[in-house]
Amino acid sequence: MKNIPMARTHTRRRPMVRLAVIVLFAALLSAAPFHAAFAQTAPALGAAGSFTVLAGTAVTCTDSIVTGDVGVWPGTAITQTNCTINGTVHAGDGVAKQAYIDFLDAYNALALMQCDYVLAGNLAGQVLAPGVYCVDAASTTTDGILTLSGPSSGTWIFKIGTSGTGALTGTNFSVIMEGGGAPCNVYWWVAEAATMTDSAFQGTILAGAAITITRGTFYGDALALAAVTMTGATVTGCEQAGRPVRSRCNQGVGNGPENCDPGNSNQGSPNRSNDELGGTPGDPGRQGGNGK
Repeated sequence: MKNIPMARTHTRRRPMVRLAVIVLFAALLSAAPFHAAFAQTAPALGAAGSFTVLAGTAVTCTDSIVTGDVGVWPGTAITQTNCTINGTVHAGDGVAKQAYIDFLDAYNALALMQCDYVLAGNLAGQVLAPGVYCVDAASTTTDGILTLSGPSSGTWIFKIGTSGTGALTGTNFSVIMEGGGAPCNVYWWVAEAATMTDSAFQGTILAGAAITITRGTFYGDALALAAVTMTGATVTGCEQAGRPVRSRCNQGVGNGPENCDPGNSNQGSPNRSNDELGGTPGDPGRQGGNGK
């Protein structure tokens, strides 16, 4: 008789164990999009990834600074007016051609990528973890901040105009990285044109039409099927991310220290530099550099 209660107790536990397994399995399923978002890999840009600006028809740069390579293909026009390009210019050459072909491959691959979440067109006030975010039509954000929060390994992909048409437009629009996220792990696929005005934008744009950047800053690559136009903007490409901009040295003329090191003369120690180290105009010399 003593065995009966034990048998009943054992029988009751089995459904409880099964229920716990079912609940755990359901929880894992519900979390699947979250984990899939973190596992999302960046698109393969190929040779296009070495370009800060790449256009299909023409590049126009006015009163702007571009850090990184600039190219156009199959077009050949690159027009510079008071424009500084800290990189190599490829106007209709074989390098630009291969980059443009790789860009088209990446653009088409992103077009087929499945969405994790669907957003409204106005991105202001959003705080988003890594994932694939889609906007059916156009996305227009004015006087707003988009915060991308996630680890340095996280990837954010935005698809604008997944219904077939839709442009990306930002005016006084800021994209902020939080939690260690990297702007060069952010990608914007756009069905049509992308236009940024007075914005602090981050991420690489792959546009199905033209890209226009007016004033403000742009941290990422601008890749377009049509033209890229920059006016009064500062554009820094992902290939150049984290690389310090070195100034030209003008040593031996008594113009004071310039925070540069011609010929790597410091040999690992700032005290050995050929820079004037405290010298002032009219009083040149190492001022202590190399122990002299």
